[in-house]
Amino acid sequence: VLSRPGTPSFLGLLCALLTLRPGSGFYLPGLAPVSFCPAGSSSSDCQVNIQLFVNRLDSIESVLPYEYDFFDFCKDDQEKRPSENLGQVLFGERIETSPYKFSFMKTETCAKVCTKSYDVSKQEERTKLEFLKKGMQLNYQHHWIVDNMPVTWCYTVEDNQKYCNPGFPIGCYVDGNGHPKDACVINVSFNEKNTFYVFNHVDITITYHSGEGEGWTGARLVAATLEPRSYKHEDENKPVCEGEPMSIPGITNSNVKITYSYSVTFTKNNNIKWASRWDYILVSMPHTNIQWFSIMNSLVIVLFLSGMVAMIMLRTLHKDIARYNQVDQEEAQEESGWKQVHGDVFRPPRNGMVLSVFLGQGAQIFIMTFITLFLACLGFLSPANRGALMTCAVVLWVLLGTPAGYVSARMYKTFGGEKWKTNVLLTALLCPGIIFADFFVMNLILWVEGSSAAIPFGTLVAVLALWFGISVPLTFVGAYFGFKKQAIEHPVRTNQIPRQIPEQSFFTKPLPGIIMGGILPFGCIFIQLFFILNSIWSHQMYYMFGFLFLVFIILVITCSEATVLLCYFHLCAEDYHWWWRSFLTSSFTAFYLLVYAVHYFFSKLQIIGAASTILYFGYTMIMVLIFFLFTGTIGFFACFWFVSKIYSVVKVD
Repeated sequence: VLSRPGTPSFLGLLCALLTLRPGSGFYLPGLAPVSFCPAGSSSSDCQVNIQLFVNRLDSIESVLPYEYDFFDFCKDDQEKRPSENLGQVLFGERIETSPYKFSFMKTETCAKVCTKSYDVSKQEERTKLEFLKKGMQLNYQHHWIVDNMPVTWCYTVEDNQKYCNPGFPIGCYVDGNGHPKDACVINVSFNEKNTFYVFNHVDITITYHSGEGEGWTGARLVAATLEPRSYKHEDENKPVCEGEPMSIPGITNSNVKITYSYSVTFTKNNNIKWASRWDYILVSMPHTNIQWFSIMNSLVIVLFLSGMVAMIMLRTLHKDIARYNQVDQEEAQEESGWKQVHGDVFRPPRNGMVLSVFLGQGAQIFIMTFITLFLACLGFLSPANRGALMTCAVVLWVLLGTPAGYVSARMYKTFGGEKWKTNVLLTALLCPGIIFADFFVMNLILWVEGSSAAIPFGTLVAVLALWFGISVPLTFVGAYFGFKKQAIEHPVRTNQIPRQIPEQSFFTKPLPGIIMGGILPFGCIFIQLFFILNSIWSHQMYYMFGFLFLVFIILVITCSEATVLLCYFHLCAEDYHWWWRSFLTSSFTAFYLLVYAVHYFFSKLQIIGAASTILYFGYTMIMVLIFFLFTGTIGFFACFWFVSKIYSVVKVD
């Protein structure tokens, strides 16, 4: 189920990828296929038993996931939990073996798993039953896994399109007015008012590729689908999968007995290749076609705007530089424009300590994001490699403490700062500390609610050990080299007496410029943002990393150009306070991200309950802070390069 480190080096795999012929493929480390054979087969290279794993249960109406054992379902007598990577633990995944066991090519019909009885006179059993009913009311979904592949529930949605959901509900609820909620619409017999219907039976269909003409031994599983059913088994020892559904009254005064069962069939399909077995899930994801069109539309608009900005900047700057270099000194005194502030443009900013710390953390996040998305584009962090995305991001963040310390120290020294100990400590502890404190509070809420997403104490200690044992020392190493180097040399000298800034128009004042600066970068990411939020809160798979990487590049370009353009306008208005403004102009995109997240919460999600609401906005604030540092750093360094460049090519008397 999990990825394990393989022997090939990264460069070797990259070379293999680049030299592949069309139609060929390669397997990622730890994700090699497993072959299956019927019982009695003479081959020793394949397995007979198929193990079905169960994962946490979640709901779009609640942020709180629960592990399988938290509900009173059938449990495996010899339960085993495969070791989970850091990403899986942080995301709250809890994978364990299930009591649903079957052999390859052995068809089962209405096989009993177990029977659960509830005596409502006993408080403990009544509590278990009420929790099961609450799970059905909130539409909690099972997530089952076979051969590292989700067991999907495929059904027809609008426009006769087939949608394959990687989860299926515990059951459903018909309210007091007789209105069926969620999955209760699939069966007309679910019609009793104020009644819960348990999906206590599943019809599982496993599709396999026989291996004919492929050169491997045995068969490989290429799909696993199921249909949830509800049957009231009258005889628990001889279940019959037909008849009336398994119903539980909303107000339960009598004892309840639920018998769980399953059927399994096997289907051969040699048209589906093992390497492309996830395609049927990904192709059916909602809004996929809209995403293609929207991304291309956004790309064209952003490229057009970028071209316009670049052309205006190059033409205007070229004329300015030519004019400034031709006029004599007396005429220059009468001129107005960006050259007139050359003696103040590199005057150190106020609160340079905080700005340098933000820049160090932003550089760390930028490099981490770039490498993570690049690896995701190569397929190393695909949905099949569970938890790999989060694990990769956390490990990279820890290892990239050196660039954070170096950038922060170098910029702080350039600003003329001397409190280097404070600078290093703030770089290592300020922003990570805020994120960890937020995360810790969210984890306490999850722990109180008994959710599986609550991080175990041992994992918290491990995260702290990574932070203080690896990231902080690496930050100190980076800061040492940053302070050891000379401060960045500016192309012009700074005057001792600050120049008076003339009265500014409305559009060249700081706040309007900062507010306008974030609009264009946000415009190129909000479509991808919708799908990313869907993957996090609506439990949909996100897999289009190629497009995400493209949007990442567009975001970097747009943040840079928007900040440079506004910086140029402010310098032309003889306002030389550009240090903080360049950071805040592009980082204001994070404010629009927050506004969009609030809109998404109220318009798209059906979350109820105070705990889930606090968790949503708590985790959203972590995203906003990370995005604030990321975009602000891009805008600052783009503007820093621009200002240094234009003042290095003019003659200063």
